Amino acid sequence: MAKEHHDNDKTPEEARDRIWELAKKIDFCMFTTWDGERQRSRPLSARVFREEHAIYFLVDEDGAKNSQVEKFPFVSCAWADNGGHKYVVISGSARVSNDRAKIKELWNDFDKAWWDDENDPSIRLLTVTPEDAELWDSPNQLVATAKMALAAVTGAAPEMGDNEKVNL
Repeated sequence: MAKEHHDNDKTPEEARDRIWELAKKIDFCMFTTWDGERQRSRPLSARVFREEHAIYFLVDEDGAKNSQVEKFPFVSCAWADNGGHKYVVISGSARVSNDRAKIKELWNDFDKAWWDDENDPSIRLLTVTPEDAELWDSPNQLVATAKMALAAVTGAAPEMGDNEKVNL
């Protein structure tokens, strides 16, 4: 098990709470896979369920990410709230399935942009089981901007807010 790293006063449990909270709130993440030669990233809408210790995505059966996940199941998901200077990265193992009940349960109107309805046979469920995560949680944009401006004048590295790395 990897050692947990803390650059602030949050306890590991507080960091975990904040990671799950931000991932759910921000929604879209950059989902990154490995194709054997390079990392590949694409934006996906995440369905975050802490109580199930899972992050779900509805994907098309033809996506290149599906075969990448089958060959190299370790993936990462990165969420960014740029306006609030809040960032979360969750890494874990992924798998693609044709769980029709879960697809139906997760379906929402937003998904109509890609499929007619939840019964479309080309929809697949991509499930990520989180293993570890990292959090950058700045108090507010003004503080982060001020700290960056100070660094530019003094040459010192900016303090960009809290950073946490925890096992999930």
